[in-house]
Order: sequence, then structure tokens, then C-alpha cells
Amino acid sequence: MSKRLCNTVSELALSILLENEWPDMLSFMFQCVTFDSAKLQEAVFLIFMQLAQYIGKTIVSHIKHLYSVFLQSLTSSLSSDVKITTLSVAINFIRYLSSSTDRDQFQDLLSTMMRTISEALNCGQEATTQEALELLIELVWTEQRFLRRQLVDVVGSMLQITEAESLEEGKRHLAVEFVITLAEARERGPGMMRKLPQFISRLFAILMKMLLDIEDDPAWHSADSEDEDVAESSNYSVGQECLDMLAISLGGNMIVPVA
Repeated sequence: MSKRLCNTVSELALSILLENEWPDMLSFMFQCVTFDSAKLQEAVFLIFMQLAQYIGKTIVSHIKHLYSVFLQSLTSSLSSDVKITTLSVAINFIRYLSSSTDRDQFQDLLSTMMRTISEALNCGQEATTQEALELLIELVWTEQRFLRRQLVDVVGSMLQITEAESLEEGKRHLAVEFVITLAEARERGPGMMRKLPQFISRLFAILMKMLLDIEDDPAWHSADSEDEDVAESSNYSVGQECLDMLAISLGGNMIVPVA
């Protein structure tokens, strides 16, 4: 019910907030995130997330306050669900800021964001991290420069996720996609990745290991016909596709020595 109510509030706000016909709404929301109530905080963050695309310019003047709110929530003892909701809100908000100067004010949150994702995965909250990982991928594709100061920590955290064989394949694949997206991203993406010498060999090893994930079948040895795709796993498919993309984006001079 609370989520449905949040949707209703967001729909109404989209209609009248930009006309300044609901002046007390934002102040009420900022007040709510300071309350000692996980459910209330999560509800307000859900509204923020749905409004981020439309009210980014309206609340630019509140950036310092928002930074404090996001940091407080991500480092608090709140549940993983609330933290992941906060993380999604923060990423969504950053994505829709038009000024790189405004976006850069949130760069220091990146290490806390990655820690939040790792904690949620370690606690078994894999389902709730999927949306956050998908939003991070979108952020990387459009604003890779946002990561430049925290690049080593962010890529290292993502590679740890891809190496964690205890996690669901889908989450590991999203982490791989994140790093590959960063290597492929236009403008300064490949240039930034070349500055991490440990990145290429480690990712290459991860992808090669994915290629080894096939299921042997004794019947193959007496098969009458050959099927190239038989027993291919999702790990195999992702590994093969990502190796292609990595080689194309970084070039043979970088990949061949590692191979």
C-alpha cells in the first residue's frame, strides 16, 4: 500500500510541483528522511526516485543537503532494502543533473555506494541489488568521467562480484557488463581503463574461466551430428561476447600480450 501511495504522490507532484503549487512538499520530504523510521525513509526515497528526472533543476540548490541525506542513509544501520533504495535514488538523481560540476559533488559517495552493494550481496539481498547495478551501468555509459577519481575502487569492487562464484550468475554478469561498458564507453572510457594495468589481465582471466563453463555429456563421443551450441551455458555465452567487446574496445596491442 505504501508503494502505491508513493506512486500516487509522485504522479500528483509531477503535475503541480513544477508550477510551484505544492511548495511544502520538498521541505516535508527532507524532514522525513531525518526521522528514525526505516519505512518512512524508504517511502520518501521512492518518491525522490520517481521525481529525479523531473525535479533535478528544482533541487540543485539542495545538493549539499541531499549529499548528507544519501551519505547518512548509506552508512546507517538501516535495512539493506532501504539502503539499496537510497542507492538507486542517488544514482538516478546524479544521472539527471545537467551540470558536471553538480554531479562531481557526489563523487565521494561512490566508495560508499560500492560498499552498500557488496554488503547487500553478502547478506543475500541479491534481488534488491539488480536494479542498482542496472542503474550504475546506465550512469557509466552516459557519464563515465563521473567515476574517474574512484575508478580503481569501483572496478575492483565489480571484479570481486564477478569472481564470487557463490552469487547468482545474473548478478555476476551485470558486474561484468558494468566493467565492459566502462571500457567501451565513448569519450574517455577506454583511455581510463588502460591506466589500470591490473584490470585487463584480471578481467581476461574471469572471462576465460566463464568459457570453461560447459556441461560434458558422454553421448557426445558417439554423436552422429555436431551441434556447436550444445551444452553452452549462460556463463559461456557472456564470456565469449564480453571477450569480443573487450578486444574491440581496447585493441589488440593491449589484449594479445595478456592472452
